[in-house]
Amino acid sequence: MSTTVVPSRSRGLIPDPSRQLTDGYLDRTPVFQYILLSICFPMWGAAASLNDILITQFKSVFTLSDFASAFVQSAFYGGYFVLAIPASRVIRKWSYKTGILTGLTFYIIGCTMFFPASRVATYSVFLAAIFAIAVGLSFLETSCNTYSSMIGPKRLSTLRLNISQTFYPIGSIAGILLGKYLIFTEGEALHTQLEGLSATEAHELSQQMLLRTLQPYRFLVIVLLVLLVVVALTQMPSCKPQHVTATGTEKDQATIGQTLSYLAHNNRFRRGIVTQFLYVGMQTAVWSFTIRLALNLDSAINERSASNFMILAFIAFFAGKFLANILMTRFNENLVLVTYSAAGVAALLYVVLVPNISAVYAAILVSGLFGPCWATIYARTLDSIEDKRHTETGGAVIVMSIIGGAVVPVIQGLVSDTVGSMQVSFAVNIVCFAAVLLYFLAEYRRPASTTAPAADTHRKDS
Repeated sequence: MSTTVVPSRSRGLIPDPSRQLTDGYLDRTPVFQYILLSICFPMWGAAASLNDILITQFKSVFTLSDFASAFVQSAFYGGYFVLAIPASRVIRKWSYKTGILTGLTFYIIGCTMFFPASRVATYSVFLAAIFAIAVGLSFLETSCNTYSSMIGPKRLSTLRLNISQTFYPIGSIAGILLGKYLIFTEGEALHTQLEGLSATEAHELSQQMLLRTLQPYRFLVIVLLVLLVVVALTQMPSCKPQHVTATGTEKDQATIGQTLSYLAHNNRFRRGIVTQFLYVGMQTAVWSFTIRLALNLDSAINERSASNFMILAFIAFFAGKFLANILMTRFNENLVLVTYSAAGVAALLYVVLVPNISAVYAAILVSGLFGPCWATIYARTLDSIEDKRHTETGGAVIVMSIIGGAVVPVIQGLVSDTVGSMQVSFAVNIVCFAAVLLYFLAEYRRPASTTAPAADTHRKDS
């Protein structure tokens, strides 16, 4: 049984009523702090869904191939990969709160970079702004995902993270709505409008369209500044493993070399990393190209109308996560996710094989079937770290697997350009969802003593 110790908390005006245990978990979840932490999740959901809008807009304005337009996601998720380990070092040296504040600050800086980018009007400058946002989000996700699983009793760690992740599609829907009404316009599709113009007229219209891209980021900056202030004023629990010595309570720490060696020899951790890489890549690719799929299958609609499909996709994502969370409290959670994954493979086959607009609705169904895959894989992989000295860096390595979002969309874009069919390119995602299916099948077949969720295996520690 874990020993209760006097908690080490970050400073703040809003108190934290919980007590910390030696393994880093808390005796109870502080409600206000948990809600505040969960509000951070839709912040990166909004940024990610705006990328789906930007891919469509930049393809027309800069006359890009599907392969080149997918580099929006490469810049975005590349930032996650580069900064995740440094973010974990910040958390390790200071606190999760410091990581969150650092992430919000860089997020604000990245949003403000859209203002000069819209004036300079080059693709590379926009990619730099997106990368800066990703730097902030790398700190946020590295902090918040692990923190959400730690900020309360250990037996409820997966449930807490799944609930926090349910906030994510709310931000995604908000991002799509901002893009739909502030970036996209009425009338014919943008590429059609540009085709009938002279070089000078096309340049002027392109400039106007690029100026519209900064509008959503005005709203984001305001929300982020408010969130930054509230987090700064709130006392947050440490949630770091500790041990008691003759001189008092100290934090348990390991060097980065020790941690990487430990993780490299952890088979279950490695499988989780590979699966998370493929899952994030698939999710990002499906969402990146759903609007393009709709435009290709129905030439009568424009970008603003096609964005409605993304709104439906994120509503389906939210509903799918909500339903799965209920089902996972009543049935074996591995079996629930095996069912979701198998249905996802079938829906993607429909997307590839049926050459009409119904394929877009199948892609929307795929979004609903993503369910709680990310949060569950994350919590399982993090829970495979039995030596909790490695938790912060282990969480960062899991976040680094988000680099799949930089790789898989580019592969799908390349396939689309090569075969000349956006629809056929969705076959790339079938491979990824099949790998996720195999992961949960393997988890389901493992002995109960090694796969039981935290709710069962650690109940005695609460």
